[in-house]
Amino acid sequence: MAIPIIDLHCDALLRLFQRNDSFTNAPTLDVNYEKLQAGNVMAQAFAIYVNPDLSPLGKIQSAYKQAEYFQQLIEAHPKMVHMKQWHDFHTLQPGQIGAFLTIEGVDFFGGNIKFWHEFYKFGVLAIGLTWNFANEAADGLYSKLGRGVTDFGREIIQLNNTHNIFTDVTHLHEQSFWHVLEHADYVIASHSNATSVCNHERNLTDEQIRAMITKSAPMHVVYFPEFVNGTEQADMSELIKHIDHISSLGGKHLIGLGSDFDGISSKIPGLEHAGMHQNLVNELLKYYREEDVHGFCYANFLNHLPK
Repeated sequence: MAIPIIDLHCDALLRLFQRNDSFTNAPTLDVNYEKLQAGNVMAQAFAIYVNPDLSPLGKIQSAYKQAEYFQQLIEAHPKMVHMKQWHDFHTLQPGQIGAFLTIEGVDFFGGNIKFWHEFYKFGVLAIGLTWNFANEAADGLYSKLGRGVTDFGREIIQLNNTHNIFTDVTHLHEQSFWHVLEHADYVIASHSNATSVCNHERNLTDEQIRAMITKSAPMHVVYFPEFVNGTEQADMSELIKHIDHISSLGGKHLIGLGSDFDGISSKIPGLEHAGMHQNLVNELLKYYREEDVHGFCYANFLNHLPK
């Protein structure tokens, strides 16, 4: 049976920026229009991510260009719907594919809050303060600055709170994670797994998972083998172990999917692109009730949208 999918993270916009492929059917894209249809994806998050090695001007140009590509793919495919607010999820019609923007690291803001307002106009619905390194807003995963979230980062979080936008804890340094949980009203981990299953610093510890549960914050598992079992090869049963573990801690009702397609260098066999989501669905149905699988695929996320 085909169950609708909501995927909270892909880097297709970055790939389009790098190669300018056709979003309709380019085989080089993990996420394209035909693959979204084949995978029964009802809504796809498209991240704006800029290379940290770019110049300040290059970063903002990249971000604007990715937003432009997003608008173009919406305009070119009438069945794709640009969702600019959470209510739009409830007005999707059968056969339509919702698409919304997120930000993976505010490096391109350059410490200037005007860019938050600019990209809010584009319909951004979730913002991660960092990628893996430090910027003006917070310390990323590999930062050693010891700041956590800065005053500028807290300004962003406050705007997110006011405008019902998720603050994404994926890629944050642990100190930043705890600052976000303290200050943010709407928290999400868009593509993170469990450290207890795979001891990788990108994953969430049990303490963090329990804190997310207390916060009623969605946690979306990521398909990248390195975050599944620490190697370049993993299978779907190993990915499901992360769902099992989060469920065992009491977070079953918060679990979702965050593929990281177009942003990962290795893939789980049978789960190599967006057209293959239903293979994971079929595997999940071997271990979980249909109601639970509906939750993982889309319903848990819809049940925890910002009000």
